[in-house]
Amino acid sequence: MNTEPLPATAALDRIRVVLSHPSHPGNIGAAARAMKTMGLSRLVLVKPKVFPDAQADAMAVGATDLLVQAEVVDTLAEALSGTVLAMAMTARRRELAVPALWARDGAAELVAQAAAGEVALVFGNETSGLSNDELALCRRWAMIPVNAEFSSLNLAAAVQVMCYELRLAALDPGLPPAISGAGLLASHDEVERLIAHIERAALSSEFLDPASPKRLIARLRRMFSRAAPEKEEVNILRGLFAALEKAAETRIENKT
Repeated sequence: MNTEPLPATAALDRIRVVLSHPSHPGNIGAAARAMKTMGLSRLVLVKPKVFPDAQADAMAVGATDLLVQAEVVDTLAEALSGTVLAMAMTARRRELAVPALWARDGAAELVAQAAAGEVALVFGNETSGLSNDELALCRRWAMIPVNAEFSSLNLAAAVQVMCYELRLAALDPGLPPAISGAGLLASHDEVERLIAHIERAALSSEFLDPASPKRLIARLRRMFSRAAPEKEEVNILRGLFAALEKAAETRIENKT
């Protein structure tokens, strides 16, 4: 990352709190209240079961402005569009997931990456959490260190804990110095386009079985989550695959 740490308010303004498929409107309102008390204002709802709703307004208690300006989308991919980092909150280990962070470390990383662009903190449904496909779209995931004997945490309460950690990190980031010459991080959309390009190339070269591409794609997402590629690196890989595809097409034409 080649930018200096942002002032606290500027960093918090770049953080989206994403609630995926929330089922209880009261939790949406309580989450908005939790956000506003900690200086966050960007609420994104992925296909909420009920919204807008009077119960959400009642539970917001003075934070109804966040509900009014909340963005409602159909998919998590839409909610993450334009971000440079998405961090999922989940209570259990998933196959092919990158290593987990504790809540405090996750918040610090989000604040640090906010210097490079928009970031997102993603919460799943109250009952089932995030699906594996949704988790795969997030480069990082974090856990709140709850009591192992009673780990059930209300959605709005989890949002409050993480918003507190984000504010704490923004006020006293303790970030390492910027690296001279480092490039800008690739956005979520740019990495997704690279993965789609790799998938096309793998299918056209018959490296990948069209009947079962999901496992390879999941591993690619995991790899790029660990790597946190820069824009220039993504462009280099896109150019490489484009050249390989063109060379393959030329060989086929010459044979015919």
